[in-house]
Amino acid sequence: MPKLDPNRPFVPVRIAVLTVSDTRELADDTSGATLAEMIASAGHAVAARAIVKDDVEAIRAQVRAWIANQGIDVIISTGGTGFTGRDVTPDAVKPLFEKEVDGFATVFHMISFEKVGTSTIQSRACAGLAHGTYIFCLPGSPGACRDAWNGILVHQLDNRHRPCNFVEIMPRLEEHRRTG
Repeated sequence: MPKLDPNRPFVPVRIAVLTVSDTRELADDTSGATLAEMIASAGHAVAARAIVKDDVEAIRAQVRAWIANQGIDVIISTGGTGFTGRDVTPDAVKPLFEKEVDGFATVFHMISFEKVGTSTIQSRACAGLAHGTYIFCLPGSPGACRDAWNGILVHQLDNRHRPCNFVEIMPRLEEHRRTG
């Protein structure tokens, strides 16, 4: 069973939160606020926060800017993962992935199934890596954000989590780009 190793140091990571919505503003962005609160409570830094419209180019531009920012280790988006015509977050972000974290969607759906049953199939939650930055695309409800954070991300973004975690491999994510 996974556990925290008290002999390993906690390593805070810098996380950007992106809300994708045509209707939300910072004042009523409950999903983004939920993520920011959980990130800070876990000891990580909320490195940036933004809201963009459900538009492929707007989403992609913001994610690209954060991927290029050396002060951001992780991007978590909320919203736009469903099937309606305006739900385009995975369509915008997946082409940026160099590697997809296939297991994230599987585990997210397992956790979600326990809460919402078969309705979980209406989410296209996904995750991947781009230029050493982890990217997680979550549904737009605070409950789904809590499920993903508490069930997966709080553990995988904690260097003390055993038997393995995303933080401990961060220094090696870009090793294929190094020369000499």
